[in-house]
Amino acid sequence: MNPTIELLTSHRSIRKFTGEQIPQDLLRELIRAGQCAATSNHVQAYSIIHVVNPDNRQKIAELAGGQGYIADCSDFLVFCADMRRSTDAAGRAGAEVVRGMTEQLLVATIDTSLMAQNVAIAAESEGLGLCYIGGIRNNPAGVSEILRLPEHVYPVFGMCLGYPDQNPDVKPRLPVEAILREDYYSDARDEELVAGFDRTMNEYYRERTGGNKDTTWSEQLKPLFTSKLRPHMRDFLRKCGFEMK
Repeated sequence: MNPTIELLTSHRSIRKFTGEQIPQDLLRELIRAGQCAATSNHVQAYSIIHVVNPDNRQKIAELAGGQGYIADCSDFLVFCADMRRSTDAAGRAGAEVVRGMTEQLLVATIDTSLMAQNVAIAAESEGLGLCYIGGIRNNPAGVSEILRLPEHVYPVFGMCLGYPDQNPDVKPRLPVEAILREDYYSDARDEELVAGFDRTMNEYYRERTGGNKDTTWSEQLKPLFTSKLRPHMRDFLRKCGFEMK
């Protein structure tokens, strides 16, 4: 493998960090690398909040479900889908701006995700570790209040960054055959391939925990699909100005 592919395939989530701080000029370079990701029509529909205030970090950690590494990592970023800046710019240029469209929500969320993944890859290339924090959507209104987010901006996820103080194994992924289709969608082999992956994940969990975790990928999915996950998000996004028309 070339070094880039090797870096990508060695990704692990890091939740324990040393006390070493990331130089701020390096952090800015990571953000700059993030900006070079693909963006729909050059809209660049994202803003990143660098949360420095320790009280705010602790509050967000609690809102995200008690994830203490938000407070402990060197730097914590909140990646926000932002349609405010671009629509305001279009308005100042003389456009009769239409806001809150579903496509705008999708564009902003996708732009933000692509940008964040560039930041993640750049960070890992510098020997840093990271962990995405989707838990900020547990209480997006509370996070938005802390960060003073305006209308047409919403927090998609957070990212803990720092120097790793752990070396976890790479978590297995589904086999390529399970996700790569040729010409047309087909799930003819899904049951077989998922069963094989379940065995792989069971072995991974057992080895990682010394036999204390005896489960599979399919079992781990059950809580995600037996209840309505974050049902508050629809009303929250509407209140953010995304009417989803």
